[in-house]
Amino acid sequence: MPQAVACIVTAFIADPLARFLWPAPHDYLHAMPLLTREYAIGSFEHGSAFVSPDFGGAALWMPPGVSPSMEDLDRLFRETVNPERVDDVRVAFEQMEEWRPKEPHWYLPFIGVDPSAQNRGIGRALMSYGVSRCVQQGQSVYLESTNPRNISLYERHGFEVMGEIRVGKAPLITPMLRRPCG
Repeated sequence: MPQAVACIVTAFIADPLARFLWPAPHDYLHAMPLLTREYAIGSFEHGSAFVSPDFGGAALWMPPGVSPSMEDLDRLFRETVNPERVDDVRVAFEQMEEWRPKEPHWYLPFIGVDPSAQNRGIGRALMSYGVSRCVQQGQSVYLESTNPRNISLYERHGFEVMGEIRVGKAPLITPMLRRPCG
């Protein structure tokens, strides 16, 4: 788990939402591993965390019904995010929950590739592998894109934009869904 968390932290170093939460490098490097670990626990416990052989890429998939403790996430944000941004963060996460499908589905909170390993197909391989497992089980996959640059990658894997989440000064968050067919 430590290598997967480190990979995600490195991959998200320039992510608009992550850096909105923690704009100072020290704050980001302190808090982002804590946030990632909250999601990684469920993925590792259910055998749905996937990494490339060299740990240059990682994907944390959460099976239907599995999610991190909202109480723990709320505490993490209160303790690490600038108080002027906490309300925007809370509202954004509440809206993210509202967009989540009501039927059983897989959730992909994090997929990322270390910047030094990008453009080698690692992200595509991790996404293809995870999506194929969900399709075999006949279940949808939900994610939120926190970086507009990644939307086309997700669309190539069958995800569709559901809408937009815009809260205060927080960057755009795009909820996306991939139905189980095809």
